[in-house]
This record gives sequence, structure tokens and C-alpha cells, in this order.
Amino acid sequence: MRTEIDSFSGNRIYPGRGKLFVRGDSKVFRFVASKSASLFMQRKNPRRISWTVLFRRMHKKGITEEISKKRSRRTVKHQRAIVGASLDVIKERRSIRPEVRKADRSQSIAAAKEKKKEAEAKKKADKAKNAAPSGGSKFSKQQLKGAAPKVTARSR
Repeated sequence: MRTEIDSFSGNRIYPGRGKLFVRGDSKVFRFVASKSASLFMQRKNPRRISWTVLFRRMHKKGITEEISKKRSRRTVKHQRAIVGASLDVIKERRSIRPEVRKADRSQSIAAAKEKKKEAEAKKKADKAKNAAPSGGSKFSKQQLKGAAPKVTARSR
């Protein structure tokens, strides 16, 4: 006994049952009942109709044998050295007490601020030294910076 499969619903069609539809391009469609033939002619999507095999397959309905829990991967933590610091140095720094670490940090911040202040003071001094001799110079700021001189208008 040879069974066919419904082109719309995916159900089996036993001999002596169903309807055959041949489209203009000679493609053959078989339907178990007028219900599936009608829905096919209306161009309905079988994946959206809940009683079709395609819908059930797509929405994982009725699969009881193949229930297997999806295994989740455990994240494994690794400690790796960072560029410029070996793993031993990192572990050593991590083991230092918070008070000591805080004191070191505040000391280095203070040193950096002092260095920045000195650099700014030096910059100010250089600026003052360069600006002092010119006094009331006949050059504009743009000309001092090296811009091209303004072209003066001349009448004929």
C-alpha cells in the first residue's frame, strides 16, 4: 500500500482518498481533504496554521522521545599576565592591604600634581619672558604666529 503526503498539511493520504490538483506549470499537488485544498488555493501559509505538520514541527510540538536538556557551558576563569606586569607582580599587588594601597595612590597623585604645577609655572615663565621685550610691538598676534601679512588696499 503506497501512501502519499498532503502538499499543504503534511498528513498521509491513503489510497482511494484525497484530491489531486495539477497546476498550469504541471506541478502536482495532493490534498487529503477539501479543507487543505481550500487553504492552499487561498495561498495560506501552512506554517501559520496550527493543525498542519509544518506548524507542529516548527513550534516543536509532540516531540517526546528526543527531550534532552541543553547543556550549558561553565565559564572557566584564567589568570593571565598583562603586558608590563607578570602574574607574580599582579598577585603581589592584589595581596597588599587597602590602607597601604590607598597611601601609595595618594602619594603618587600628589607627586603628579606637583610635577604638573611645575611644568605650568615653567610654561608661564617662558611665555612672560618672550612677551616682555616686544612690549607694544607693531605686529598683531596673527603676524607673531607667522601668518601672511594683510594686503593693503591701494587706489589708482
